[in-house]
Amino acid sequence: MTYVFDFSWLSDYLPVLLKGIGITLQLIAVGAVLGISLGIGCAWARALGPKWLGAIVAVYVELIRNTPFLIQLFFIFFGLPALGVQMSEMTAASLAMIVNLGAYSCEIVRAGIEATPRGQFEAGASLAMSPFQTFRHVVLIPALQRIWPALSSQVVIVMLGSAVVSQIAAEDLTFAANYIQSRNFRAFETYIVSTLIYLALAILLRQLLRGLGWTLFPRRAAR
Repeated sequence: MTYVFDFSWLSDYLPVLLKGIGITLQLIAVGAVLGISLGIGCAWARALGPKWLGAIVAVYVELIRNTPFLIQLFFIFFGLPALGVQMSEMTAASLAMIVNLGAYSCEIVRAGIEATPRGQFEAGASLAMSPFQTFRHVVLIPALQRIWPALSSQVVIVMLGSAVVSQIAAEDLTFAANYIQSRNFRAFETYIVSTLIYLALAILLRQLLRGLGWTLFPRRAAR
């Protein structure tokens, strides 16, 4: 039996795909900015903060890094309402991505901080900087410069992992693909298209982050 490919449905469902792509991009934009910001704060707490705060952050990091993202998403969307915390699908998906990326980026950024030569801390202190000022102006940028490629890869991984948010009816690209194939009954073609779109998004996001690395750290290219 010869399979006949049929992509004639694509034009009819293009608006659905574009909406899904837009929501996926929205999720990764919010997740990346807030997740990395959370990761930087947690990295400071673990590397330079008080021990009690570092211990709390360590528990959070280990909890997130050793549990499936899907379970984290279900806990936020289905579990928290039992405690009276109600939120929409998009809010739950965004929060799950922020919490997940925050934990992974914490360890990546911490590695960069701990690789900082001790003399840089001493230089900041000699200029009468507070510990926070030393971290912000002397330590953070070189640390991010060192770990930017790893951090960029983690953002791409989280973007690809966002496909599971369709399980709570967040209308991302995977939700759009599932919706389309349930109506055109062309599952093979539908998932080929969605796979190629995810591939394109991953490549474009990686190139965007590489370009951002060149802009932020002109003396060292983001690889």
